[in-house]
Amino acid sequence: MDFLTSPDFWILTGSSLAKTLFIIFAVVLPMVSYTVYAERRVSALIQDRLGPNRTGFPISLLGAKKDWSPFLGGLGQPIADAVKFLLKEDFVPAHVNKFYFWIAPALSMMPALITLAAIPFGSTFLGFPMVVANINVGILFMFAISSVSVYGIVLAGWSSNSKYPFLGGIRSSSQMISYELGMGLSAVPVLLIAGSTSLPKIVEYQVQNGWMLLPYSNGHFGWAKTLLWIPVVIAFVTFTISMFAETNRLPFDLPESETELVAGYHTEYSSMKFALFFLGEYTAMIAGSALIVVLFLGGYHFPGIPNGAGEGGLLPFHFAPGSGSAMIYSAICGLVNITVFFGKVAALLFVFIWIRWTLPRFRYDQLMKLGWLYLFEIALVNIFLTAGILAFTH
Repeated sequence: MDFLTSPDFWILTGSSLAKTLFIIFAVVLPMVSYTVYAERRVSALIQDRLGPNRTGFPISLLGAKKDWSPFLGGLGQPIADAVKFLLKEDFVPAHVNKFYFWIAPALSMMPALITLAAIPFGSTFLGFPMVVANINVGILFMFAISSVSVYGIVLAGWSSNSKYPFLGGIRSSSQMISYELGMGLSAVPVLLIAGSTSLPKIVEYQVQNGWMLLPYSNGHFGWAKTLLWIPVVIAFVTFTISMFAETNRLPFDLPESETELVAGYHTEYSSMKFALFFLGEYTAMIAGSALIVVLFLGGYHFPGIPNGAGEGGLLPFHFAPGSGSAMIYSAICGLVNITVFFGKVAALLFVFIWIRWTLPRFRYDQLMKLGWLYLFEIALVNIFLTAGILAFTH
């Protein structure tokens, strides 16, 4: 029990708890809320509509001439949605299997949150690494935990005792099994190039050698890096397509397809249970975008911007180690790294939204054919291509 009295133990515990609470309450929940808002606004722009733009406080009910809308462009819409979910009646149909019906939303939400623990969302801040769980097999951890979320969807479809949710659950299980193979194989070329399964080390490799999707190395374009760029682009395309399928986003939203299955596996859900499915879907989309950023887009790195220790950038600032100016500069660099990371994630979330409102839904046979006859084979051959180029260039 000596470790309980160790200052290092309490510092590590406190920092991990602070980072966890920061990710959940200061990052994930606001990002989920405003990703939903962004989706509604972007879809409105694509369809030549206005979308939510007037949400405010209904003080006209109290006798005022008009409602008070302090938020620009309907930015209060996520708050209104949250209040609506909290106040709705939590209705449980009599024909459902109540125990599994209750735990399914949590099983859908929790894996998406847990996977975020392995994501390095920054370099360092005040000396603390900006990752909750710095484990050597971070990417394997993410694949293992994210695959558990299918149990929540399957249980929701089965426990509802209704044909449409059941069909949605069956579709989701077969779809996630099919595309997990392609997604896992698509990440192998990145692991071969970086030489590690640790997500922070993959980002460090890109800080030193350039992003995976940019064929430059140490400030110049190298022929070896350019050759490797070919399989990296193939891996990026196959990984991103698989991520769309894993998060049930259009054109792969067969488990929910409203035109066929009403609402799919969450047809019978309401109130906060439905909100948990909603949060789980968008949290998984954020986690998937973050993983793409870490593997292919340099993570928190941006050329010319130093990391949280004030190193690795092109800015000509030099401070004495341990001085107050050095600490402030290091903190600013850490915050900039975090901002860069979430800026990249936000850009990818826009791509997710853009694709949803641009492409039509696949037929189920087309979805299965794409996963098994194309992505799986392409990702497998791409591993051998990457290994061959690495052997040739070394």
